[in-house]
Amino acid sequence: MSIIEKVFGTHSQRELKRITPIVDEIEALEPEFEKLSDQELKGKTEEFKKRLETGETLDDILPEAFATVREAAKRVLGMRHYRVQLIGGIILHQGRITEMRTGEGKTLVSTLPAYLNALTGNGVHVVTVNDYLAKRDADWMGQIHEFLGLKVGCVLNDMEKEERQAAYNCDITYATNNELGFDYLRDNMVVYKEQLVMRGLPYAIIDEVDSVLIDEARTPLIISGQSGKSTRLYEVCDMLARQLKRGKDVEDLSKMDIIMGTEIEEDGDFIVNEKDKNVTLTAEGVKKVESFFKIENLADAENLEIQHNIILALRAHNLMFRDKDYVVKDDEVLIVDEFTGRIMPGRRYSDGLHQAIEAKEHVKVRRESRTLATITFQNFFNKYDKKCGMTGTALTEEREFRDIYGMDVIEVPTNLPVQRIDQHDAVFKTRREKLNAIVNEIAESYKTGQPVLVGTITIEASEELSAMLKKQGVPHKVLNAKFHELEAEIVADAGQKGAVTIATNMAGRGTDIKLGEGVKELGGLKIIGTERHESRRIDNQLRGRAGRQGDPGESRFYISLEDDLMRLFGSERLMTMFENLGIPEGEQLEHKMLSNAIEKAQKKIENNNYGIRKNLLEYDLVNNEQREIIYEERRRVLDGESMRDSIFKMIDDIVERCVNTCINDDKAPEAEDIMELNNLLIPIIPVEKRHFDEDELKLVKRNELIQELKEEATKLYEEKETEFPEPEQIREAERIILLKVIDQKWMQHIDDMDQLRQGIGLQAYGSRDPIVEYKFSGYDMFDAMTEAIEEDTVKALMHIKVETKVEREQVAKVTGTNKDESAKREPKKRDGKKTQPNDPCPCGSGKKYKQCCMRKNGK
Repeated sequence: MSIIEKVFGTHSQRELKRITPIVDEIEALEPEFEKLSDQELKGKTEEFKKRLETGETLDDILPEAFATVREAAKRVLGMRHYRVQLIGGIILHQGRITEMRTGEGKTLVSTLPAYLNALTGNGVHVVTVNDYLAKRDADWMGQIHEFLGLKVGCVLNDMEKEERQAAYNCDITYATNNELGFDYLRDNMVVYKEQLVMRGLPYAIIDEVDSVLIDEARTPLIISGQSGKSTRLYEVCDMLARQLKRGKDVEDLSKMDIIMGTEIEEDGDFIVNEKDKNVTLTAEGVKKVESFFKIENLADAENLEIQHNIILALRAHNLMFRDKDYVVKDDEVLIVDEFTGRIMPGRRYSDGLHQAIEAKEHVKVRRESRTLATITFQNFFNKYDKKCGMTGTALTEEREFRDIYGMDVIEVPTNLPVQRIDQHDAVFKTRREKLNAIVNEIAESYKTGQPVLVGTITIEASEELSAMLKKQGVPHKVLNAKFHELEAEIVADAGQKGAVTIATNMAGRGTDIKLGEGVKELGGLKIIGTERHESRRIDNQLRGRAGRQGDPGESRFYISLEDDLMRLFGSERLMTMFENLGIPEGEQLEHKMLSNAIEKAQKKIENNNYGIRKNLLEYDLVNNEQREIIYEERRRVLDGESMRDSIFKMIDDIVERCVNTCINDDKAPEAEDIMELNNLLIPIIPVEKRHFDEDELKLVKRNELIQELKEEATKLYEEKETEFPEPEQIREAERIILLKVIDQKWMQHIDDMDQLRQGIGLQAYGSRDPIVEYKFSGYDMFDAMTEAIEEDTVKALMHIKVETKVEREQVAKVTGTNKDESAKREPKKRDGKKTQPNDPCPCGSGKKYKQCCMRKNGK
């Protein structure tokens, strides 16, 4: 503890002192609010809204608003906010992270800032980690808000556009982080304003904030469409990968080895580095690949795709494991979330890895996708005007929350003292000894009736343990990604007398385990961890399932020296020491050095993962700036703004660019320069062809020529405008063409940036910073894209014909997100013919079809 902390207390303690007077004020209002009738309590909502309109702030009305919610919760749900929950609510309103232990009622805490901030009318998003929790919380906590006159909505995976719009238009909307992110991306792909589902990003309250903003931040959100690439190469590379022989894993070189220039001796056809999760072909392996594909040099540019695909196939076989990283269900490869143990429907590994796994598992290999829109969770949540979060475990990642999201973490004390006993880790030499000890411990507890919750890291481990318990005759339930439909029911029963529950990962489960009758006397719920997770937070979350609200409980982790964590990141010196001790089989080890080694290994991985996330963010910051510009321009089009001034500016830019490309300022142009200018400019803007004899060429001045061409081009466009009977027709044509060109070029640009990023790592070999190079190249590519947008837009408008009826349409069809896009409804047919845009609408509204149902159907 630092001297400052000794004198002034920790950051959390100092902040809690500041909040105390506000909490006292809320508590003092309770007797007064208890006397109000239901009608008077409901009337407070309108009163608060009027006070906000007259200039009061949310902070001014906070004590009364919180007292209102507290009283409503008592009347509607029979639940009263504890003092610590009021503290948590204030921290959330301030846009910070509140760390509250499991079982402290975080779900009820969120109702306080949600109600207060919803009074502004801008909307509040309560973010959960899965659909089940979003629906449960909206139905459960939503009763409080509805009692007080607010509307509550819930966005679920299978909802249609109209249902989503209705949910987002509510005062408070419950949704998962994935749904919010994908809806934001889809909103920036629509072609009519009426198709937008969201109404802005005002305030987000994120439940399990560490899971959403840390664990899932390594994977960007991607909306994809199909590319035209064949899937045959994946199957061929899979056949070859099965024939190649894995070489001995290479130990990391020490600093001395590097100084001495020690060379690594390779054997086999490829080497796997499990720490960094990559695969490298050896010289022998390269020869075999060249022989198989009958090519001379695998490193040639034209063979890059083969090289990429064979590495993918080897990664699929050696680093991606069935029932750990993914499951195969109904002839489909489904990703398992490593942090929550849940199946993630619709999510696919990018860059061809998913296809390589499909080839390995002999299921149908789907076509590789093309990215249409993408964003990282970091950049998405930073778009909110205000955000906050709550979790049981955030302090270990406080630096990341501060650096990337600008949020500090405040630790809130528990309502009652924690009674759980956290035992030292039990360490065994081999995995088999460890599993035997776990099974014996479970059997002993089962005999006494004490309930046991066993946390495993993989589906495979949970099934292996289940098989061992069956042999011992211990009845139990298994909760993993394969059966998460029964999740709530299984978890709810985990605290009953004699219950044994095996769960793949308890992170984000969100369901409290209540102790059954007589369980307290037996010592409460016993938690057994079968392995340490890469992240200390996940271990703490598993522990936190026991000892809620002052209940008794205990927890212990069982570890073997063969576990991945110890094998890959443990200290070699320590391993050798235990080998030399000659410990008999089945002997349990407990040593401070061992506990420290485990903690160090976890910190190593946490730092490594933080590096990955920070790196991802640094790359995406370049994309983010560009995304903002494009989405802002799209929004102007959707809002129906006049693009006339923008088009004239584009015309001027194109003229300047073409003249500057062909003619130097410091010398008179030559005939070839003028010919080049004609060839460059006239296909875009059909100005008069320029001809100059030798004497005239000497008199040509670049700036005068630019001005002359600008005036002629402007006049041409003004003449084009007069061809349209109504001015609004050309204005709509400008919006339609601009929107279409922006979308085409932006999607191509995303793809190009993706290709650039994959190749930019090679810059490191030239002692250049890949991120700096990526930024420079990315900016150049963006400039080239904006120039192409200007040229294509002006070219289309200069050649547009009045008789052509133009309608907005989506440039690319979405094929993959975390949900299937439902088919758009076809217009009704009359006399066997499809309804045309200018026909009367079949619904009988009296409007034209294009102004009515055609828009609603997204046509």
